[in-house]
Amino acid sequence: MTAFSTLADLVEHVRAGKLGPDPAGERISVGFSTQQGVRHASRDQSYRNSVVSLRIGQAVGSCAVEPGTLADDDIYDCVGASVAELLDHPDSAIRIAALDAYLMHAHPHETSGARQVAIPAGSSLDKSMARAAAVVELIDARPGSRVLVVGVVNSLLHHLRARGLPYVPCDLKGGRTEWDEQVVTDAERALDGCDIVLASGMTLGNGSLEPLLRAEQVVLFAQTGSAVLPWFIGGGVSAVSAEPYPFFWLDGGPSTIHLYRGEPK
Repeated sequence: MTAFSTLADLVEHVRAGKLGPDPAGERISVGFSTQQGVRHASRDQSYRNSVVSLRIGQAVGSCAVEPGTLADDDIYDCVGASVAELLDHPDSAIRIAALDAYLMHAHPHETSGARQVAIPAGSSLDKSMARAAAVVELIDARPGSRVLVVGVVNSLLHHLRARGLPYVPCDLKGGRTEWDEQVVTDAERALDGCDIVLASGMTLGNGSLEPLLRAEQVVLFAQTGSAVLPWFIGGGVSAVSAEPYPFFWLDGGPSTIHLYRGEPK
């Protein structure tokens, strides 16, 4: 893969047809949204997810959004549009979902050198913990390393704690973790005290990813932009756990994540 350090550069390569077929000729056949609320058994906290997804052929591209911020008609209007058109859409979530679908269509995870990891069937908590274990194993931590976790997932924090890795939890929503730790809201400010970034793919969707790439090591767990973010490996990203739709939380059966690793900085 060619390594990119900015989304703008990656998009320009797609527009020019350098990473696959002409995006003007690739059209969206299906557009839909997924709304989720969850509170795992034995956990004290609940949360919501809202995801917009667009389909090209067999490939589904997705981008998480804040619940209630994208109208159904905005998604419906994408059906039949070309990728080239949607890369200019005024809503960033639509742009990311279209780019994700295009890159997954042109470069499926199964043929892009990723290692497939099966998440066994189980409860929502079982599957969350299994995914988190695989994601945390992507971190190459030296003694004394501190991890900035951007996009708080308590299962990830559980496994960081099990490895004895100190962390700073960060999320735009703030709040507290299951262990009553304060969640900070300013990732760039918190980065100065951390060596490693473990960040959600939502940082791509909300435009907060690129400032984080100056960290010594950046590991991403991506449902948003799962086919986009592997292109950043070598351009500031060290590893990616890519999880395309359908996501692990949609049912209790087995699911698959795709793990990409690059060379250490």
